[in-house]
Amino acid sequence: MARYVALFGSINVGGNRLKMVDLRSAFEAEGFSDVETVVASGNVIFSHPARPTRGLEEKLTLMVDDRFDMRSAALVRSRDELAAAIADNPFAGTNEDKFVHTMFLDGQPTAAQFDALAGDKWIKPNERLALGDRALYIDYGDGVADSKLTGRLIERRLEHKGTARNMRSIARIVDKLDQLEKARP
Repeated sequence: MARYVALFGSINVGGNRLKMVDLRSAFEAEGFSDVETVVASGNVIFSHPARPTRGLEEKLTLMVDDRFDMRSAALVRSRDELAAAIADNPFAGTNEDKFVHTMFLDGQPTAAQFDALAGDKWIKPNERLALGDRALYIDYGDGVADSKLTGRLIERRLEHKGTARNMRSIARIVDKLDQLEKARP
């Protein structure tokens, strides 16, 4: 069994409230095993027979919609893909971890799509962007709260759904995966 992480967008923000115990129960009812959540923002670790993550993303997105009447994109990554989101982020270590994010995307944007986003008038001079593998790396400079560089704007410009996590959150998820792997019989 392969271990994956589902990163859900828009859970427990903007009025989309969902208890993690209910989300875990939904995963278990769908036949996923070793289900655990990390932080109450839609990060779910689970085991499943190895398969392309695209199929898992579609299944989980439909599951949340059907069970909870909630529109939330699910982005599925392996432990190594999450670790790469830290290692490959050119802004990691250059600003506070809470201001440096990786936005996980449901596909790979083109250079033209990235250029359209990078040239957007709403981006502040101290905000930086870089394109990764099905990911957008973001340094929010002085903070996320006052930024106009929102998930909605990014999704429109890149024409891909996504959900972002800061470096601290990604590191916590990778650490939890490593702990679970060590405890595996």
